Amino acid sequence: MLIISHDVFNDRSGTVITMALTSQPQRAGFPLTLKLSTAGLPRTSWVKISQIRTLSVERIGKRLTRVTPEDLARVIEGLNDIISL
Repeated sequence: MLIISHDVFNDRSGTVITMALTSQPQRAGFPLTLKLSTAGLPRTSWVKISQIRTLSVERIGKRLTRVTPEDLARVIEGLNDIISL
């Protein structure tokens, strides 16, 4: 899971806002999915921008890595493309 919510929100609400990750190559391109360029993931990964979930912080394991600012900007751009009128 890619956590997209801010630490302050996470601490105060006891939840995190996430997007699903997969290691399976995706046919649906941007803005529905984005191949991450972030190092530190065990496999090549795609974020499924259209699959947003809210989870309890208790369900979250250890952090593997942080996404690059460029990847995060693209994720937000994709989300904006999906929800914009």
